[in-house]
Amino acid sequence: METTTVRPFGRRDQFGYFCGSLANDFTFTLCSGFLMKFYTDVMGVSAAVIGIMMMLTQVIDAVTDIGMGAIVDRSQGGKDGKFRPWIRRVMGPITLTSFLMYAVWFRDMSMGFKIVWMFLTYVLYCSVFYTAVDIPYGSLSAGMTQEPNERATLANARHIGGTLAMTGINVVIPMVVYYSDAEGHQILSGTRMAIAALVCSVAALILYIACYACTTERVHVPPSKEKFSVKKFAGSILLSRAMFGLVVFMLVRELTNTAFHGMSGYIYPNYFGNPAAQSLSGVLETVITLIMAAFLVQLAAKFGKREIVSYGSFFAAAVLLVAYFTHTRSVTVWLVYYTLISLGLGIFGIAWALPTDIIDDIEVRTGTRADGTIFGVYSFSRKLGQAISSGIRGIMLSAIGYTAATAFDPDVLDGIYNITCIVPMIGFALNGLILLTIYPLSKKKVEENAEILRRRHEGVGNE
Repeated sequence: METTTVRPFGRRDQFGYFCGSLANDFTFTLCSGFLMKFYTDVMGVSAAVIGIMMMLTQVIDAVTDIGMGAIVDRSQGGKDGKFRPWIRRVMGPITLTSFLMYAVWFRDMSMGFKIVWMFLTYVLYCSVFYTAVDIPYGSLSAGMTQEPNERATLANARHIGGTLAMTGINVVIPMVVYYSDAEGHQILSGTRMAIAALVCSVAALILYIACYACTTERVHVPPSKEKFSVKKFAGSILLSRAMFGLVVFMLVRELTNTAFHGMSGYIYPNYFGNPAAQSLSGVLETVITLIMAAFLVQLAAKFGKREIVSYGSFFAAAVLLVAYFTHTRSVTVWLVYYTLISLGLGIFGIAWALPTDIIDDIEVRTGTRADGTIFGVYSFSRKLGQAISSGIRGIMLSAIGYTAATAFDPDVLDGIYNITCIVPMIGFALNGLILLTIYPLSKKKVEENAEILRRRHEGVGNE
């Protein structure tokens, strides 16, 4: 591995990486928060069918993530680096496909056609194009710098970008895509949803261009000449306790996070009858995240990434436990709960730096690097968690009897509240336990690995 002498790492890199996160999450947050709602309420597809479709597609997506990681590792790279060119190649197809998922003009087609269209566009978006841009983007942070604190700033920038994108979607979209029917119920407009998808896709394209233009790869990682082996790959996960711990953590984390935020499209307009509160919740979460972001790097440097993320997880679970037992009908009380939960979730941003710590740990132990493959495993666990969450959410909505016709029945509304609390509550508690009992890279171990690699690379450079 060689470090190329180029422009020093700085705010331009952080801004570029921030833009990449915004671009990814403009389309991804729209999809995770509104696609199921669009197909249940506008297209008339069963929530169970949508959930199963999402689950199967994201399982495929998780597998393609691993394959994409291997492709990235084996790529030669060029003057623009090894990871950045993928962003340039894929930014057009992913933004176009994101728009085509909300094809309201097919609303009157047969149910079979709508399900096929839904499946086709969702597979292309999730399993092909999102994979082809997200794996190189995630790997890019390890190629931009080797310094742990600089990587932490990139993780923080990614988290801020993702949170702002989520806020933009959750604040603005509910204010423009709903209308009141004759009974005063808040109904999703298919036409407005399609227009919103177009705006988000165009914004994402512009942000991908900014990400490509403002980031610089400084760490040259030679291409891997070893053929990808599923057997060896699975074995490497089991042999690395850190990798195994991260896979389990991210699987549960994404299952939990997707379930919690994905239910916003149901609990606010249906249970509380207040889509504007969904917008307000997005604002509150963003404010909390930005405040936390100002302290995350310092907190991680003082206490350790593993440590602070686990404590945040336990805190969020405790708040959800209180929310479940109080079963409030007041949207104001719920927003107080949501703000407290956001305090715990605000710490999660530093978790984006965990894969780079594992890359260092494996290099210390084996002398080899596999940035793309490791980020492929990382993304695999994220997508698998999202897949399980989508399936559970769709099946549970069907189990409580949710359809466009029953969307405001009292029993269905209580079921929506319970789903919103129970799944995230269990998941966040498990997150904290996994980090403290399985994942071994404590603050002390991360610092030891960074010092070993610094001395090793300086020794190589002086020979």
